[in-house]
Amino acid sequence: MRRESEKTGDRPPIMKRYPTVGVCGLDCGLCPRYYTVGPSRCPGCAGPDFPNKHPSCSFITCCVKKKNLEVCGECPDFPCPKFKSEEEYRQVKESSSYPTYRKVMPNLHSIKEHGIERFVEQQRRRIQLLERMIEDFDDGRSKSYYCRSAALLDPAGLESSLDAAVRRIKADHVKPNDVKTKAKILRGILDELAAKEGMTGKPGTVAGET
Repeated sequence: MRRESEKTGDRPPIMKRYPTVGVCGLDCGLCPRYYTVGPSRCPGCAGPDFPNKHPSCSFITCCVKKKNLEVCGECPDFPCPKFKSEEEYRQVKESSSYPTYRKVMPNLHSIKEHGIERFVEQQRRRIQLLERMIEDFDDGRSKSYYCRSAALLDPAGLESSLDAAVRRIKADHVKPNDVKTKAKILRGILDELAAKEGMTGKPGTVAGET
């Protein structure tokens, strides 16, 4: 099916239905830049004003513009030489600059097998949990941590961790505006979840962040 190509007012053509899902398989809706406030905010993959915020992307050119697909997992040629080997993606460490690259191939294989709509529905649950973390537990330093936790950890475990953090905060009589303590409690619980899931490092640790 061909995509809409006509413009609406002064807006550029709508190229993708789901900007939260990267053409290449990244979880754009779980990226810190998607939740940045201001002109540096990323609109998601091929989202509004994307060409003015990002360099040209060969994945978008091939998949969306040439083949009229939503993601590479819908292409009969997937996986093509544009991708690294699955082993290379699996070896990306949790403490690397962007550990969620580990999810690229699993995401695309899931879309290939079950369809984009089912994947988006599953991702929407992760986004809802992430938005809850950012709204209630962001101390100004933990957004990247929460984004990576939302992308890498089991959604049921994430929800249980959030509920456990709320109970702990209530039991410890933490003040509602003491976001630093609330964030510390949640991060500790998420670290325990990551260990249970066999991750070798904390889900959101990056250089200079504790």
